[in-house]
Amino acid sequence: MIKAGKWRIGMLRSVAILLGAAVLAPSPAQAQFSAGFKFLEAVRKKDGAKVEDALNEPGSTIVNTRDETTGETALHIVTKRRDLTWMSFLIGKGANVNARDANGVTPLQLASSLGFIDGIQLLVQSKARVDDTNDNGETPLIYAVHRRDSAMARILLKAGADPDRKDNSGRSARDYAKLDGNESMLSEIANAKPRAQRAGGGAVYGPSL
Repeated sequence: MIKAGKWRIGMLRSVAILLGAAVLAPSPAQAQFSAGFKFLEAVRKKDGAKVEDALNEPGSTIVNTRDETTGETALHIVTKRRDLTWMSFLIGKGANVNARDANGVTPLQLASSLGFIDGIQLLVQSKARVDDTNDNGETPLIYAVHRRDSAMARILLKAGADPDRKDNSGRSARDYAKLDGNESMLSEIANAKPRAQRAGGGAVYGPSL
């Protein structure tokens, strides 16, 4: 009886140890989150060596990992700090120039809200969609009008931005320029044809990643 009791106790201990190990061992999802968190922290700290190591992992897609709280990608982080060198590096490594954060903001919208002209030019050259909107329906061109930034508007219009795309309030960049009485902005926008009059006009806007 004593031997049987000891055997049962031993078995229970072994099961408890195995269960504890299973609980403590990170799941693949947890491991990926941990790697993504470390990658974004390395980007924030400009730790080039750690970022390179993470990106050089075979089959890695970590360049587009998102912050669990803000939804920001590494490209959002470096755009926010107006860091053209890091932006170019990450885009070269496959960063999604149209990624959205938790508020639907893309790197191009972020650069536009900051008046970051060099960043806007880089993103436009890298095929960022100029008419993507945030959760309020605002386009980069609407940001340019609100900032009264004719140079920014000129870049976006040249890239094909639609001055008549409306935000959630029903107003477009053209409408805001008229309301503001901004003559220089109106002059820039006046030369841009409504989308319906352009080649390929009337395109349907689908969901964006």
